[in-house]
Amino acid sequence: MSILTVKNLSHGFGDRAIFNNVSFRLLKGEHIGLIGANGEGKSTFMNIITDSLEPDDGTVIWSKHVRVGYLDQHTTLDASMSIRDVLRTAFKYLFDLEEETQQLYDKMGEATPDELDEMMEEVGTIQDILTNNDFYIIDTKVEEIAKGLGLTDVGLEKSVHDLSGGQRTKVLMAKLLLEKPDILLLDEPTNYLDEVHIIWLKRYLQNYDNAFILISHDIPFLNDVINLVYHMENQELNRYVGNYEDFMSVYEMKKQQLESAYKKQQQEINKLEDFVARNKARVATRNMAMSRQKKLDKMDRIELSKEKPKPEFHFQYGKTPGKLIFEAKDLVIGYTEALSKPLNLIMERGQKVALVGANGVGKTTLLKSLMGELKPISGEVDKGLKLDIGYFEQEIKEANYNTCIEEVWKTFPSYTQFEVRAALAKCGLTTKHIESKVVVLSGGEQAKVRLCKLINQDSNVLVLDEPTNHLDVDAKEELKRALKEYRGSILLISHEPEFYQDIVTDVWNLEEWTTKIF
Repeated sequence: MSILTVKNLSHGFGDRAIFNNVSFRLLKGEHIGLIGANGEGKSTFMNIITDSLEPDDGTVIWSKHVRVGYLDQHTTLDASMSIRDVLRTAFKYLFDLEEETQQLYDKMGEATPDELDEMMEEVGTIQDILTNNDFYIIDTKVEEIAKGLGLTDVGLEKSVHDLSGGQRTKVLMAKLLLEKPDILLLDEPTNYLDEVHIIWLKRYLQNYDNAFILISHDIPFLNDVINLVYHMENQELNRYVGNYEDFMSVYEMKKQQLESAYKKQQQEINKLEDFVARNKARVATRNMAMSRQKKLDKMDRIELSKEKPKPEFHFQYGKTPGKLIFEAKDLVIGYTEALSKPLNLIMERGQKVALVGANGVGKTTLLKSLMGELKPISGEVDKGLKLDIGYFEQEIKEANYNTCIEEVWKTFPSYTQFEVRAALAKCGLTTKHIESKVVVLSGGEQAKVRLCKLINQDSNVLVLDEPTNHLDVDAKEELKRALKEYRGSILLISHEPEFYQDIVTDVWNLEEWTTKIF
């Protein structure tokens, strides 16, 4: 049975088309990977099917009584609630049913025999619903999911007001999984998860009985949990059976077949056009030339997809710094309370360090403390001489209404417009993207604009906080290559071992230094 049917969907932003007459069908139990390069419309598609965005044309039809769960990282949480309170709201509909039974019991004392029979039957039905949906073991279920995503380590009584971005996302995901909707819609769920909890989520989704649609650029994760691929490219949406590896083998084969057919057709077109050009003016051969011209006119011409611009990242190395980059002396990091034991750390020129550890242990806090952007609880940081730090923040929360050109020009006012456009194009952005406002770009495209500013300034130390979040496969691979090639020092936060393992010389695990219990 079809849970979701999308027919003849078309949508765009300004003169930039995203979908053209796209159709889609989701059946019960399907585990779908929605894939495609940055800017092809994956998140836009999610926004359309969840009614957050009105399409230009087409219809979206959900079957009746389907419960849809969407991981929306912009959801507002009530600051007065604890993590446990938020997770228990996943069962609100069951608490409402229990209250309904209590009201029925209250009315039974004044009911007629017929009314009493009817009420007893209704209470029985509600009790079955409560039992089948684990109402009487709610706290056990809350603990189970919270533990799997690392929230019991944070403390279920902790106020959601005090959570980091990654912890907040975990709370939203845990609530969503507890709701057990008929269909899960997950947009980049691993972006804010650490390694151990990505493994837990992978196992959970592998055993998930209901349907889900997953957007992810984490290929190993995607490959292990899906059984169908919908590929977005050039305003089309195409279906492939199997996981990501199966899709890639079929996709490459189809691409080669199309290129071969195109080449063969081009040879035939050239022959026919040559014959027409040489013979249309001669009386004796004019009819043959006209016949071949008709054949040309009727030919269904094969068109190859335009190659998407692939990003090229080359970080500019500035002047050589002193031997010391950072030295922390009895450094205790935190905002209002200590997040670490006293740290004594030294980072020297040429070191490339990955900072790892669970959400909330203070990875971003340590970065900011080392750079001098955040005052420590105690201790001090000595920064080396002649440091030119290039900093990539994990998230920019404010909406940016500059165009991409204006955004880069602001940082490099001496550039000509041609140089600004060329710099953005090198990062894999098309003319349409370059002329758009940053706010309407996808997360991956926005990251490419920020990387554009970073690679065009001289640096000798790169401080990168989750730079792969939202980046597509090509951009991620190119970033990895550029960081391996970079001559300077690197301090990197990443939750993807397959990304950072070939780049770094050292791994610092903050779980060994934290004041928290893991």
